[in-house]
Amino acid sequence: MSESTDTGNVPNLIETEYEIGQDNIEVSIGPFGIDIHNPVFLITGLSVIGLVFFCLIFDETSASIFGALRPWLTSQFDWVFAISMNIFVLFCFYLIISPLGRIRIGGQDAEPEYSYPSWFAMLFAAGMGIGLVFYGVLEPMNHTLSAPLGQQGVFDADGNLRDPAAVKQAVELGIAATIFHWGLHPWAVYAVVSLALAIFCYNKGLPLTVRSAFYPILGERVWGWPGHLIDTLAAIATLAGLATSLGFGATQAAAGLERLFGLEPSATLEIVIIIVVTGAAIISVVRGLDGGVKVLSEANMLLALALFVFVFALGSPLAVLSSFFGGAITYVKELPAFSNWVGRTDDGFFHGWTTFYWAWWISWSPFVGMFIARVSRGRTVREFITCVLLIPTLACMSWMAVFGGTAIDQLVSDGYTGVQQTITDWRPELSLFAMLSELPLSAFTSVVGIILVLVFFVTSSDSGSLVVDTICAGGKVDAPVPQRVFWASLEGLVAIALLLGGGLASLQALAIATGFPFAIICVTMCYCIWKGLRTETVK
Repeated sequence: MSESTDTGNVPNLIETEYEIGQDNIEVSIGPFGIDIHNPVFLITGLSVIGLVFFCLIFDETSASIFGALRPWLTSQFDWVFAISMNIFVLFCFYLIISPLGRIRIGGQDAEPEYSYPSWFAMLFAAGMGIGLVFYGVLEPMNHTLSAPLGQQGVFDADGNLRDPAAVKQAVELGIAATIFHWGLHPWAVYAVVSLALAIFCYNKGLPLTVRSAFYPILGERVWGWPGHLIDTLAAIATLAGLATSLGFGATQAAAGLERLFGLEPSATLEIVIIIVVTGAAIISVVRGLDGGVKVLSEANMLLALALFVFVFALGSPLAVLSSFFGGAITYVKELPAFSNWVGRTDDGFFHGWTTFYWAWWISWSPFVGMFIARVSRGRTVREFITCVLLIPTLACMSWMAVFGGTAIDQLVSDGYTGVQQTITDWRPELSLFAMLSELPLSAFTSVVGIILVLVFFVTSSDSGSLVVDTICAGGKVDAPVPQRVFWASLEGLVAIALLLGGGLASLQALAIATGFPFAIICVTMCYCIWKGLRTETVK
């Protein structure tokens, strides 16, 4: 096996005839070189480039197709996404309490490469960066106004606030629904995918690519067309999930520029933002993992923490704490209903929000999973699952409670309707800035918010291009830099094409379409992980 897996002195390596890079095409073009897997790179690259040209040339047709695709998938296959996500959560808790949790990624003598702060910063920035900034105010407010599970929001039929007890209940339910979408379930699918990749790479000596996780089922066939198909789906799903997030980031940054400087939001402005940030991501890609993603992730975590503390301290601390604990309790209480264990009757909310989120997280899972796997060598399975599952969940809960809780309190306590109006007019990209405008130093904090979006934008594109490149280079983690530049550029082009060919609806539809087949792949990974861990030495 190639040294790029860096297995060290690890027992229980899988004996395989496959050599990393054996199917690769290596070509030198002047001072540049490429080292790509045949046929994964070609199929993925040509498919995505074809999609870009289709959306640009037939923008109205693509908008119509993607507009119909999302509701069809979310209504017809909601049960697939719901069951899959519940399986991931249950499997993760099983690994935490199982003796298998004592197994160490990379072997019993392996040591972590990164400190806890650096590790948390990288997995958090890659996992949910742009989404938290975009939805942190929007979603709690939306769910408080239009409550899930058939419940009533904070206003009665006449548009007046209900009695205090009813308002409190509606707020807690809205926060609980947000926690459901950003808590255990998404981080469980990330944990499953990243653990599968880490175990089969660092403990079994296989390439760091998605197909390796299926060796217990496919055996040597994993290096043939079944494996090619798995890796191709993983790469396309990653690009789709990234394009969705980049589209959200571009629209929110454009909205912030509109509010601060009066720039008229337009497709042209969003495209310029995508181009500028993609250029910054390319620079980060060239600098590498430690010099690029790690530095940017740590800087962005500090910036996000500063804004978090500012909003908490100068907003409504008591209201935030009340919504955090009340929402957490309601989340636990309503978890069976949210998870569709007892049957949900709020189809509009379930399909429009929950099913979309499940598909989005699943489409992101190969990207986030591979990235987390690359930086998690040396952790025990129990430590890994606990940290990847629980700590980010608490961080997301806190973020949503602070930003969403502050906006909700501005409405119910102060009568400020600015954030509510962004939802009524459906300008979701303005929600954060509408909330910040009621706090001191609003112009400065809005600039910080824009910078936060843009840097998360860069880290997502950077780390995503590293992951797609690894998949499309047959598991090589040290493939030539021009390949990473290619994927970073292509991610930006996909986001631009889909924004022009139907806007955010097209981005969301593509994420759902790629998330559906990958849900089946991820569920199968649970069995493969169990099979792989059973052959490891437990101390």
